[in-house]
Amino acid sequence: MNTKFVHLNIETMSEQVRKLQPQALWNNFADLNAVPRPSKKEERVIAFIQDFGKKLGLPVVTDEVGNVIIRKSASAGMENRKKLVIQSHLDMVHQKNNATQFDFDQEGIKMLVEGDWVKADGTTLGADNGIGVATIMALLESTDIAHPAFDALFTIDEETGMTGALGLKGGLLEGEILLNLDTEDDDELTIGCAGGVDLTATGAYPEEETPENVKCVEITINGLSGGHSGMDIIKGLGNANKLMNRLLLSLSNEAGILINEIQGGGLRNAIPRESVSKIAVPTSEWEVFEELVKAFEIAIKSEFSFTDPNVVVTVKDIDAFETVLEEDFQAYLLRAIYAAPNGIYRLTPAMLNMVQTSNNIAQVKVADGEYAILCLTRSSVESEKWDLAEALTSAFELMGAQVDVGGSYPGWTPLPHSDIVNLMADLYREKFNGEPKVQACHAGLECGILGTNYPEMEMISFGPNIRGAHSPDEKVQISSVQKYWDYLLEALKRIPMAN
Repeated sequence: MNTKFVHLNIETMSEQVRKLQPQALWNNFADLNAVPRPSKKEERVIAFIQDFGKKLGLPVVTDEVGNVIIRKSASAGMENRKKLVIQSHLDMVHQKNNATQFDFDQEGIKMLVEGDWVKADGTTLGADNGIGVATIMALLESTDIAHPAFDALFTIDEETGMTGALGLKGGLLEGEILLNLDTEDDDELTIGCAGGVDLTATGAYPEEETPENVKCVEITINGLSGGHSGMDIIKGLGNANKLMNRLLLSLSNEAGILINEIQGGGLRNAIPRESVSKIAVPTSEWEVFEELVKAFEIAIKSEFSFTDPNVVVTVKDIDAFETVLEEDFQAYLLRAIYAAPNGIYRLTPAMLNMVQTSNNIAQVKVADGEYAILCLTRSSVESEKWDLAEALTSAFELMGAQVDVGGSYPGWTPLPHSDIVNLMADLYREKFNGEPKVQACHAGLECGILGTNYPEMEMISFGPNIRGAHSPDEKVQISSVQKYWDYLLEALKRIPMAN
């Protein structure tokens, strides 16, 4: 059933969500989404989750980096089961449509129910990983759910560096099994993931006076699908930064354009949906310029007709600007970005349709004599992660950039025959009469990091269907949340006896 969005105030929007089942989970999700929680600005959501645990009378521990642990004893009859850690991250990706007026630092997410899906009004929804957080909150406040003793672990800053997981010291967690609630397909059991590393190329560049006899215009490429730079990289989605660079190099070679500014993309873990550039076009080359732009738009609409059917290229006149990039530097910049690998670098030879190594050129900023190019490189093979980082470093150093590589985190090595994997796979077959997809993913889950300080802990990740994570198209399926909730509750009953 399709229903049209009705634009209501945030309280009314939340009431629509609060009526959904399981009500305990959705109520907590609505409460959570009223709290601004951007990565690296989690003070308010940390206080929110601390207060939640304290009001329940449960022990609350906050470590030195801001991770929150709330401990709950076993329900009656479950005291002799293995203790669990149930984990999700508090922060969310903040992305919005260009036309949406929204202040992520001050406003709560405005949610909409459309058929079997919950969405947000022009922004990311925060289902990644807010559904997991709300699930744990519902377990913590429950009085009638059977469960072993567990540590509820709420980590910070998962989306922009995993500094919460990296900062969590050994000895704080007491569980033998970790259930991570950060997978986005309800038929998948994730048992491994890619590691990642941030790469940033920066520098200053020489400028020249804008010559005479030029027309100043702004080019915008938008309407791209965007998405998660790990989970969605296999889809071959258009990257606005690479497409803009492709167009600018063509215009530079064929029409002699000069660049004043480029602003494209945003967060490292989001495939960029939009790029804007300001350029000067020689008046003598205007017809050539128009033809090249038109041909480029036709070409990319054809190339990306399946993945990004709404991509558009627009040109508008703007006021004259005083400076442009020095011509030689412009050539070096465009060629370096052109040479930099983006998207799938290598598929996993041992698994069908599984990305092993990739890169996302997430942001390109060129303005006022300075530039920055931000990438996120991922791989489930540590040596190959660094090989790709070296390829990117080489491309950017050839243009004279300072390249900084940091924020590295390890992958999670799969243990496909561990007891918790067998338990969860068997339970899935029993409840849903189907075969779960037991696999590794190309996203950066915190399990690999947590496992460095808790190497004996068995781990698995699962969750409901979430689509469009890290983009304003993010949505979570209501019926899938119900399926996932029932699956989790039954799994808690079957946790084995402690040794």
